[in-house]
Amino acid sequence: MAGREKGGFWVGAAAVLFYPVSWIGRRVYTGAERIPREGPALVVMNHVSHMDPAVDAVFIHRQKRVPRFLAKDSLARTPIFGKILVGAGSIPVYRGSAQAGDSLRAAHQALQEGKVVVIYPEGTITKDPNGWPKRSHTGVARLALDNDVPVIPVARWGTQQILDFYHKKVRLLPRTTVTHAVGEPVDLSAYRGKPQTGPLLREVTELLMERVTELLADVRGEQPPAHKPEAAD
Repeated sequence: MAGREKGGFWVGAAAVLFYPVSWIGRRVYTGAERIPREGPALVVMNHVSHMDPAVDAVFIHRQKRVPRFLAKDSLARTPIFGKILVGAGSIPVYRGSAQAGDSLRAAHQALQEGKVVVIYPEGTITKDPNGWPKRSHTGVARLALDNDVPVIPVARWGTQQILDFYHKKVRLLPRTTVTHAVGEPVDLSAYRGKPQTGPLLREVTELLMERVTELLADVRGEQPPAHKPEAAD
């Protein structure tokens, strides 16, 4: 059995900060054994709260892995939290700039080195009033198709009830259940080796987020909307 992946100083610092944050909610993990204990993996997740990176980092760390997040550059620039996040190996995403390609290259490199990369394809917290995923960016499809690694959908729910900066809501008590539901790796063999056209990348992106949404619907016991909200400006 594989031991815990080594992290170093910044991963330890992240654990000191993030574990207490994760204890605010009651933890429920389903299918966590599907996160590989060694070797590369691309973990695809929905995004509902500013609290997500902390609880998601703890979730992956409890599977004895060190997560490398693709995170917005604004998050990486925040005092303390951003320094720890980048120090622990996360990858700032500079969308709409000359540096945007650097983020994907760094994520490719992390996967090639056998790391676990966590991506929020929506790019930001969903603005859907009911918390369903919005239309996502296609960078996740490029990563998934360019790297022959397990692509694992994960839905997380509950953090939006604890922390919602958009609506100035913080609720620590009573404790809310935060659920992580892990699906089977997505089979992308039908798409590999084909030219990565815009329509193909969009199709793969939608497929991956459909799997995440299916897991989320199961956790919530609800049906998702027929049409996804459009991406935020």
